[in-house]
Amino acid sequence: MAGTKSFSKIIEELLTTQPELATADSETFLTVFKETAATEGLGKLPDDWNILRARFKVKSKLAGKTKKRLTPTVQNLLNKARQSALEAVASYNNPLSPFRSGSYVVMMHVAWTSLLLAVLCNRGVKPYCVDPDTCKFEKRADGDYQFLSLTDCIEQLKSEIREPARDNLRFFIGLRNKIEHALMPELDLELFGECQAMLVNFEEMLIKEFGEEYALNESLAFSLQFSRLRTQEQDQAARLLHSTVKPSVRTYIDKFRSSLSDDILSDMSYSFKVFLIPNVGNHRSKEALAIEWVHYDPNDPEQMENYVKSVALIKDRHIPVANLNTMKAGEVAERVRAAISRPFNASTHHARCWKHYGIRPSQGDQNPEQCNARYCIYDKAHKDYVYTEKWVEFLIQELSDRSMYRAIVKGGDVADNDG
Repeated sequence: MAGTKSFSKIIEELLTTQPELATADSETFLTVFKETAATEGLGKLPDDWNILRARFKVKSKLAGKTKKRLTPTVQNLLNKARQSALEAVASYNNPLSPFRSGSYVVMMHVAWTSLLLAVLCNRGVKPYCVDPDTCKFEKRADGDYQFLSLTDCIEQLKSEIREPARDNLRFFIGLRNKIEHALMPELDLELFGECQAMLVNFEEMLIKEFGEEYALNESLAFSLQFSRLRTQEQDQAARLLHSTVKPSVRTYIDKFRSSLSDDILSDMSYSFKVFLIPNVGNHRSKEALAIEWVHYDPNDPEQMENYVKSVALIKDRHIPVANLNTMKAGEVAERVRAAISRPFNASTHHARCWKHYGIRPSQGDQNPEQCNARYCIYDKAHKDYVYTEKWVEFLIQELSDRSMYRAIVKGGDVADNDG
């Protein structure tokens, strides 16, 4: 029909006259668009996915008309941030990559540093290191100013980055140096939640500061999986793989996580954890997306209650048993002694070990429950401690090294004999 508007033109007019449609959920926007398209006499429509992509492009176009121009420095930092993040994701999603988390963490460290430097520069702040002696900006060997580190940038923007997101970054800053030149594929599954949160937080900060035209989500796709479900055997194999993690890295991860509050640990900005539920409805349209996010508002108690109930429906049902799969210090000592074929008793040697690795407080501490739950649990009913299978495995691995055994078990004084 002559004079019929293109669907992109209709979208532009809708977003201009009804700005709220720019951020409306997909279903609402598609309904309004299709009604308007029918009124305009537009014939065959594209599928829903292409309509939503067109909305994104139009939003970017409209935003560009009012957005202030970025300086070359900010633009370069922004380009570096986005490119580094895309390279991090490409590396992580590559099935041939032997250690996905390693390269991902290094590249996302660069991405986050560049993004926060861009934010500071865009606000007129000079994000350079200051020499404490001369109070002048420090320069590198090539004569350029030395940019602030990621830790310094986080401190400068502390009030604008939520605490769980800051803790997520602190976790990876500390982990980066430990894994940068190592090959530990067994960490990939262990770190997935924190890795995903790091990316989601990056995207949110990017959009908040520079607008949706810089978003990465249009360039990313869900990585394909080789099976619909993980079998019990696969889960067991993954756990066995985790037990081979380098002890210093394992200790760092456990200590960092145990230092966080339950609220931080369960926050999606610290670690992104999801359930995949099959979409088996009988009335799905042909244009329905294969994967859709169910949005929720943590500040809406009623919505969160329904969300928790839904999650409870798909969790395995476990009947709680007190101190299940735990053991007293005497049993720990017996098993370790048999495995390493060296003297190892509960009252002295085992006590030296838990003190050395800091897995629990000393007897009489005002907060006896503050243990590293991976290795030790406080039994409130009996006012003593029980230990996990992981602790036994860890001790056997550590003390099999003769020099480590001598340094920990044979050295130092022990004040308490409580095992």
